[in-house]
Amino acid sequence: MQGPSDRAPADLAQLQATMHAIEIACSSIQMHVNPAAAEATILSLCQSPQPYQACQFILENSQVANARFQAAAAIRDAAIREWALLTPDDKRSLISFCLCFVMQHASCPEGYVQSKVSSVAAQLIKRGWLDFAAAEKEAFLYEVKQAVVGIHGVDVQFVGINFLESLVSEFSPSTSTAMGLPREFHEQCLISLELEYLKTFYCWAQDAAASVTSQIIESHSAVPEVKVCTAALRLMLQILNWDFRYNKNMAKGAKPSMDVFNNGHDIASTKRSDCILVQPGPSWRDVLVLGGHIGWLLGVYGALRQKFSCEGYWLDCPVAVSARKLIVQFCSLTGTIFPSADMQEHHLIQLLSGIIPWINPPDAVSQAIECGKSESEMLDGCRALLSMATVTTPTVFDRLLRSISPFGTVTLLSTLMCEVIKVLMANNTEEETWSWIARDIILDTWTALLIPNSIHENARLPSEGINAASNLFALIVEAELRAASASAFNDDEDSQYLQASISAMDERLSSYALIARAAVDVAIPLLTGLFTERFARLHQSSMIDQTGFVSWESCEVLETFFKGDKWPSGQSKISLQWCLTGTGKGIADPTETLEELYSLLLIAGHVLADEGQGETPLVPMAIQTHFVDIIETDKHPVVVLSSTIIRFAEQSLDQEMRMSVFSPRLMEAVIWFLARWSCTYLMVPEELREENCDSGYDHESWLQSQHSRKTLLSFFGQYNQGKPVLDVIVRIAMMTLISYPGEKDLQALTCYQLLHALVRRKNVCTHLVALDSWRELANAFANGRTLFSLHSAHQRSLAQTLVLSASGMRDPEASNQYVRDLMSHMTAYLVEMSNKNDIKKFSQQPDIILSVSCLLERLRGAARALEPRTQVAIYEMGFSVMNSLLVLLEVYKHEFVYLLLKFVVDWVDVEIIYLEAKETAIVVDFCKRLLQLYSSHNIGKISISLSSSLLSEAKTEMYKDLRALLQLISNLCSKDMVDFSSDSIETQGTSISQVVYFGLHIVTPLISLELLKYPKLCHDYFSLLSHMLEVYPEMVAQLNNEALAQILGTLDFGLRHQDTEIVSMCLKVLKALASYHYKETSIGKIGLGSHASGFKDSDGRFQEGILSRFLRSLLQLLLFEDYSTDLVGIAADALLPLILCEQSVYQRLGQELADSQANPTLKSRLVNALQSLTSSNQLSSTLDRPNYQKFRKNLHSFLIEVRGFLRTM
Repeated sequence: MQGPSDRAPADLAQLQATMHAIEIACSSIQMHVNPAAAEATILSLCQSPQPYQACQFILENSQVANARFQAAAAIRDAAIREWALLTPDDKRSLISFCLCFVMQHASCPEGYVQSKVSSVAAQLIKRGWLDFAAAEKEAFLYEVKQAVVGIHGVDVQFVGINFLESLVSEFSPSTSTAMGLPREFHEQCLISLELEYLKTFYCWAQDAAASVTSQIIESHSAVPEVKVCTAALRLMLQILNWDFRYNKNMAKGAKPSMDVFNNGHDIASTKRSDCILVQPGPSWRDVLVLGGHIGWLLGVYGALRQKFSCEGYWLDCPVAVSARKLIVQFCSLTGTIFPSADMQEHHLIQLLSGIIPWINPPDAVSQAIECGKSESEMLDGCRALLSMATVTTPTVFDRLLRSISPFGTVTLLSTLMCEVIKVLMANNTEEETWSWIARDIILDTWTALLIPNSIHENARLPSEGINAASNLFALIVEAELRAASASAFNDDEDSQYLQASISAMDERLSSYALIARAAVDVAIPLLTGLFTERFARLHQSSMIDQTGFVSWESCEVLETFFKGDKWPSGQSKISLQWCLTGTGKGIADPTETLEELYSLLLIAGHVLADEGQGETPLVPMAIQTHFVDIIETDKHPVVVLSSTIIRFAEQSLDQEMRMSVFSPRLMEAVIWFLARWSCTYLMVPEELREENCDSGYDHESWLQSQHSRKTLLSFFGQYNQGKPVLDVIVRIAMMTLISYPGEKDLQALTCYQLLHALVRRKNVCTHLVALDSWRELANAFANGRTLFSLHSAHQRSLAQTLVLSASGMRDPEASNQYVRDLMSHMTAYLVEMSNKNDIKKFSQQPDIILSVSCLLERLRGAARALEPRTQVAIYEMGFSVMNSLLVLLEVYKHEFVYLLLKFVVDWVDVEIIYLEAKETAIVVDFCKRLLQLYSSHNIGKISISLSSSLLSEAKTEMYKDLRALLQLISNLCSKDMVDFSSDSIETQGTSISQVVYFGLHIVTPLISLELLKYPKLCHDYFSLLSHMLEVYPEMVAQLNNEALAQILGTLDFGLRHQDTEIVSMCLKVLKALASYHYKETSIGKIGLGSHASGFKDSDGRFQEGILSRFLRSLLQLLLFEDYSTDLVGIAADALLPLILCEQSVYQRLGQELADSQANPTLKSRLVNALQSLTSSNQLSSTLDRPNYQKFRKNLHSFLIEVRGFLRTM
């Protein structure tokens, strides 16, 4: 290929010198000899203008593979950069060269070089995809087809398939290479390839694989055709993994595929095992469904499997792995490609018949794996079942296997899971083995089966499937109890079982719960019996009499506890006595039993209730619609299980039992269970009892379940056992906070989960505030020091919970009085302390510091709990300590400034929108005094000169002070957007904008560019700056030069930030300022005044106006620097008003750019592009939405036209 016509070919000596330099550089990098200079040499090749001749010479002549690799990379970089400069012949020639190179060097041993050149060819084809005519595309692809079908031999065939793989990868947004082009370009390429070529590529790959399979099957040694077959299968799999986004006719009920251009997640994917749905639409039916393709694929794999049955390695060889992956992917085929459900079912039956030998019989398969056979085939079989479960209903899924065997697919799934669990129990290892992976995949399959696609469907299993699920759940519980028991005496500190938190096990336990609910009639009584038996065991060591048996009196105690009718498995007192004693030898150490109870609590909690995730969880539908024959309330299995666990938890209130039985670990499970259970069952209001009552069940079934539902929910209602249970839970919560000092995890569960769950609903709060136990907790919090031992965050949470409970008082006045009584002692202490003359002397005493820090956390928690009915009391609380806070800020300027500031931030945040004008003026004045005091002491200032201190983790925490101040200013801004007061703040002479800019003058000098490297501070700063300058742009004119210079410096920093959100906020600032100035000056006003026109600084030097300065800076960024193409739209919105404000500057900058071009052709193109930028699409001088849209299009076209050759200058 020759370069552009005006560029002479390089002489041979120059080409050889370039090649030699690149070879030396590559060798230096490999040998770690002066790598910086070597990298600079390679970079110079990539960045040099039109290096194509030199790169082609290196590719064709160099003996150094890395040099050829770098030459290919340089072709790619230069061509993408200079695409607009290349003639159509140049573009075609470059692509042809790359394709010919990979074909001619198909047998080259350095495969990575071939892959790189193929990738370059694919990228160049994509770059010109929208420019090339159909005939040009066909010419390229015709040569590729000739290679793929095998005309030029096996090596070329392999290379051709690899090229198609690179091409498909480039057109897929998730794997494409950045080209500096707008998203619309990639979208159009994707649509074109998907609709016009993707199926063709699949057919080529299919034909290629079919052309070599006979040779592979018939040969008795390794043949080169294997790599062709593997590559073809891999390409077919890649195409099936394509996100077919333009098939709009999805199957009813199918889960939609993920939009790869957005940040969403495919809801068909699970956390452990991904299952990608394949939905190509009706046009693919002839290729994938009707042409016998599935039968051919299964036949090929089956023949090879049989041929190499004695070769254990074969299951993991590339061709076997690729074939299985493709088969598994076909199990996810769904949507309108099937004209009927029967056709899809037939498709799955055909696949299942080929997959069954991989996983059945499960015991023989697992035994073979344990004996050394590869587990990969078995795991792929499990993944195939997961895919089938994802695209079918439980009934259809079960029916698939029944058509070819005497049992259903659910039974097979259950048997497979049972076998995996048996292996896990037998091995008892914490290393992640094949059985762990298989368990997770099968659990995901159960999840896919048992979670309905919509609220109008149910996931009920057939009767045989229910029996299978019950047997499986029983084995699961047995395995979990065995693992718990085995861990009881495990001294290994790294034990995964002991270290696993409740949340870490939540995913697996949630899947167990779905299986249990599928057989809920059996699962809940099973859990009740197991829990009752384990609890009874705990009394054994303390009940053994001198004869070695459990005493008769002890059995009477247990009978009283279990209320006579809750014996394990219906045992009599005598049988229980024998059961507990066993052979007459008591068990002194209850550790195993405690671990088993811990496990049972977690399992039971997941079976009985779902996680709320911020919402009030309903009773699971499987529980609501079962037990319809229960007449007596206290006989309901859920009531029995719940009551048993609650009575067990109540035993922790007894000090002797607590010391001997209830370890912190066990109490964590107790608290977690009570929190989860109470959200679902405790005092459920009538309106929630009726929600979600149909959920896909027929009306008759719904009527039958009404009595069971009412029986269940009423037992723990406010008119039955709800109040006593609530009292027990509160007492348990208070006990954990007092009796387990230092147990942060346990206390966190109590504060954040259990107590928060109790104050979620007003009807519960109504009874809560009337309980003596709750009053005791509130009194201990308000007047005692016992709870000062809690972690500071737990203090805050507890204060928030207690204040939220005020919603249960009879009226707002009572609620406010409740909050006053709760918080008045604390505020009075702070006021009294701050008024003492000798405060600086005793303020550093440890007990005083502890008290102040705890009280500030509590005030913050109370502020966070504000509701409209308690707004007055919360305001009074903050108002009463205003002056005290200023005193404390001065006294404790090195201790907990951040804590004090965060209280003010939270208090202002919740109060500001409710305050009347007078109250607002008071709060605003307080905030100004706070800011002034902070600034006068220079608290928290970390300048660049002190940047060495940033290496200390302790001092880096100081940046949070500035974050808090920024948040405080932002909260004050909200008064102008949301205001519930009855009068205007202007009546008191208060201006939010004045206050905000006052704060800005104080805060900005404290924020250095070094501090802006902290992501959170940076985000908060630019978020505030963006909001203020968009809402109050007129205030910029009132900024002094020092503050303005600081803001401009940070804007320059933000425009080139790596975080696109930061850049976006800075661009919005520029848009707001320029738009304001343009609109104001259009009607004869001064707009930004001297800040826009320029001014002289203190040294008498003229400073450029901010608009012309940022017009220059933004053009520099867009034309010459790296940035995300997603920012082009918002950059256009900022650039348009800047150009309108500074048209003369824009003309001068354009002329400078044009004059810098020595090439007349390029100069002419640049001048025309600059003219088109401000004139195309009938662009006007207005700043309305249609004009902004037009300018966005103009800027996209402008950048595509000139950015490439400008960056080569």
